[in-house]
Amino acid sequence: MMGTEIRTFYSLKEMNESVSDEIDQYRALAEDYSQWLGSLLRSCEENHGGEGWFQKSTGMQKNIRAQGKRNVEAKQPAKGKAKGKKGEPSCWIQSAGILLCSTEQGEAEILFEAIEDINGKIQGLEKFRAAIQQIERLGLGKSVNYVTYFKDDVPEKIVLRAKREAENNGSFKFSTDLTVAGLYQ
Repeated sequence: MMGTEIRTFYSLKEMNESVSDEIDQYRALAEDYSQWLGSLLRSCEENHGGEGWFQKSTGMQKNIRAQGKRNVEAKQPAKGKAKGKKGEPSCWIQSAGILLCSTEQGEAEILFEAIEDINGKIQGLEKFRAAIQQIERLGLGKSVNYVTYFKDDVPEKIVLRAKREAENNGSFKFSTDLTVAGLYQ
C-alpha cells in the first residue's frame, strides 16, 4: 500500500482480485485495531471508568461493533487538532508540528481515527469493486488495459488503453543472435 500510485491492470479480473485482496487486508487491519482498542478500554475501565472520555469511547466502540463493516460515523477530532470541550483539558501537546500525548485517552483517540479511516477506505474500495462490475457489463473485454489512479490507497480514476495488436492476438516474438566461439579446435 503506497497511498498515491498508478497501476496498470491487464484485465478486469486482475483488477477485481487486487481490490478484493486490499479489502481483505484492510478488514483484517480494522479487526486488529478494534481488538487492540477493546483491550485498551477494558484495561482502563477501573482507573478511568467515570471520566467523560472513557464513557464516550466505550459508546463509540459499541457503535463500531453495531455498524459492522459499514463506515463509522463517530465524531472524531479533525486531524491535527487537539480534542477537548471547553473546560475539558486536552491530552495533546503540540511539538515540532506534531501532536504528542502520553495517556490512554490519546491512544484510544488514535485507534478510533485509524479504524474510521480504514473503514472509509474499505467503503471506497467496495464502491470501486461495484464500478468494476458495471464496466464488465459494458463488454470491454480483453482488448483494453486499465491504467488506474489510486489516491490514498483507493482507486479514483481509470484510463482505458487499447492493447497493442501483438497483445491482442496472443502472438509472441522472440529474436536473438547467438555466437559461440572456441568450442571446437
